[in-house]
Amino acid sequence: MNRLTGIACLALFFLPNLQAEQPRISPQGRTFFETKIRPVLIKNCYECHTPEAKKLGGRLLLDTRAGVLKGGESGPAVVAGKPEESLLIQALRWEHDLEMPPENPLPETVIHDFVEWIKMGAPDPRTGKTQEVAGKSYEEGALWAYEPVKNPAVPKAEGELADWPRDSIDQFVLRRMTELDLKPAEDAPPEMLIRRLFFDLIGLPPDREQVKNFVADFQKNGQAAVGKIVDELLASPQFGERWGRHWLDVARYAESNGNDGLSRNPTFPHAWRYRDYVITAFNSDTPYDRFLTEQIAGDLLPAESDAERDKHLVATGFLALGAKPAKAMNNNFDMDVVADQIDVIGTGVMGISVACARCHNHKFDPIPTRDYYALAGIFISTETMWGPAANEKLTAPPTDLHVLKAAPNVKPPEGWKETVLVLESNTGKPKAIPKSKWAPGTPLAMGVRDKKKVADAKINQKGDAKKLGEAVPRGFVSACKTEVDIAVNPSQSGRLELAKWLTSGDHPQTGRVMANRVWLHLFGRGIVGTVNDFGVYGERPTHPELLDHLATRFVTENGWSVKKQIRDIVLSRTYQLSSIAPEGAIAADPENLWLARHTRRRLDAESIRDSVLKVSGQLDLTPADGSIIRHRDILINLAGSSLHEPSNHRSVYLCYLRNSPPPELSAFDLPPFTKPTGKRETSTLPGHSLFLYNSPFIIEQAGHFGKAVIAENEDEKERVRVAFHRALNREPSEEEMYRAIEFLEAVRAELNSEEKAWAGLCQGLLTANEFRYVD
Repeated sequence: MNRLTGIACLALFFLPNLQAEQPRISPQGRTFFETKIRPVLIKNCYECHTPEAKKLGGRLLLDTRAGVLKGGESGPAVVAGKPEESLLIQALRWEHDLEMPPENPLPETVIHDFVEWIKMGAPDPRTGKTQEVAGKSYEEGALWAYEPVKNPAVPKAEGELADWPRDSIDQFVLRRMTELDLKPAEDAPPEMLIRRLFFDLIGLPPDREQVKNFVADFQKNGQAAVGKIVDELLASPQFGERWGRHWLDVARYAESNGNDGLSRNPTFPHAWRYRDYVITAFNSDTPYDRFLTEQIAGDLLPAESDAERDKHLVATGFLALGAKPAKAMNNNFDMDVVADQIDVIGTGVMGISVACARCHNHKFDPIPTRDYYALAGIFISTETMWGPAANEKLTAPPTDLHVLKAAPNVKPPEGWKETVLVLESNTGKPKAIPKSKWAPGTPLAMGVRDKKKVADAKINQKGDAKKLGEAVPRGFVSACKTEVDIAVNPSQSGRLELAKWLTSGDHPQTGRVMANRVWLHLFGRGIVGTVNDFGVYGERPTHPELLDHLATRFVTENGWSVKKQIRDIVLSRTYQLSSIAPEGAIAADPENLWLARHTRRRLDAESIRDSVLKVSGQLDLTPADGSIIRHRDILINLAGSSLHEPSNHRSVYLCYLRNSPPPELSAFDLPPFTKPTGKRETSTLPGHSLFLYNSPFIIEQAGHFGKAVIAENEDEKERVRVAFHRALNREPSEEEMYRAIEFLEAVRAELNSEEKAWAGLCQGLLTANEFRYVD
């Protein structure tokens, strides 16, 4: 058989074995299609197989079920229920000279999803009904995220589980479970629940006494005990460090620029002030609408004191932190900076990829290029202030910084001179020179401010800043409707109006996106799985009514309070379910989309490191003072990893340099911090244990851990219990006790060292899978 072209391969998608009429689709089938199949079709097929395609590949339409049923030129590809007989699967596997897609095969996990889909009978809920928006046709329901948030009626639980719900959240979840003939797991035992609450709310494990007290209180007072411990955790200063770190991922926070394309990576010595602002905002429960407004337009807000003014200026660092491409030979540099700012607003706040409309109308979402440049006008009217950028003008031209008035002057060490590191032109070697523009110690901050002259942006044809089209009045995304029209102040950039538009109570995305982010960090998966993409390209919500209920609750009932939203969720019965469930229940819903149990999750990099420090007794809970690079305007690529220094502070205070992350965290899926990150990858690799086994940090902390255990009790079995409680929050089993004693005796005999024996046992606990997971 001849090798098929990409178009011909896609034309194989013909389903003659299915009935022409719309069959009844089970909730499982619908969710599987929406989360596993539709996104792949959109990403890999729609460009050539929709009515908007420049050339319709193989005369085949794949954007509706009717188009799939009609088929194309190449004949049948799917035998419903029989994937091994389906030509489509052969093509996806690149078998028998069939290659689809032709450039690169899809990942095995994706191909497996298509196999499972065909086994299910290839359910396809697309009805063919369309709606017109911005001159394009969309399948009915595809633009759900652009529709106004509704406040749905709370379903009523009936039958044997009528008394199961504790909260309206439970009512929505239970209805979906019963539709699928699923039953909720047992409630989590208090020992499991307190560990979950501690990690989810403050990113640290409880100690033995805290577990003991909570279990006793829970046995006596039930849910009142849960409410009490939740309130204590929400009031803890560690809450802001945990939840602030989540937002810093969205804000693409980093303390250096990253590789600019010319292998240059200048530091951002003042970025840490934005980090501290975020932590403080979460601890003080700054309402989310105010939080966004300060970050987008803080410099335009009134202030009653110098301290408040400083806070507002620091907050605008949100728009200045982005990675910049090299300025050298780049006519688009200024517009590249604008693109980063539009992207952090689009994906970070609205959950839609507005930045994809820079060169042409958005391929999938109703975002015309004019809307992109309406937003661009706001940011070209804004001066972005990142500082000297190591005085390396090939990377980025130096800019001013905000000068703070109330912040204390920053002294480090006696005889220290602030320097920048540059390359000597004649030798190419690094050379330190004094930094002279500002007096050392002067408190400075990254951020933005309005330009003296504001203007509308002209369309950059095909994204080229040298090929200008018509000017577009400053404004917002036209498909996102709010009840009140907000016009840009012609004498300002428009950032203040942008913030007002985003935080208007009826904005279709802002509340939904943040409610979904909160849910993600408490359950491990968002109600919308693609947390940064609520558009046509992203996944549909598994519980759409619950999402709107949570968004309404967040904005209206809770007044944009993140703490209240978290409290409501963790006090629900859904959140407090056990992660242990019957095998049949797990097989019926392996990804736990329907929430009949809690999902066991691997800790993120910061929580692993912080837990090691707490268990070893070395964790310093005081906030770190500034940053180790706050006096260093240098190129990271010249300084290398030597900039990182040992620290016992929480991981959020480590130096997050692009292309040079903290070494203790690097193995555990840190994002590159060049784009807004809504959900980190969570790989489970055998190399993780090897990394921890060989890590100098783990070896050192295991030594401290062992000494602490030795000092706590003289009885060997009690010491083992202490070690298990510190590391795993539980008693050792009889077999674990036997093996631990056996291990200690063997090491003592070989090394003749009590401390080394206990350090070895403690290192084993720190490298155990159980230590890195929370149920």
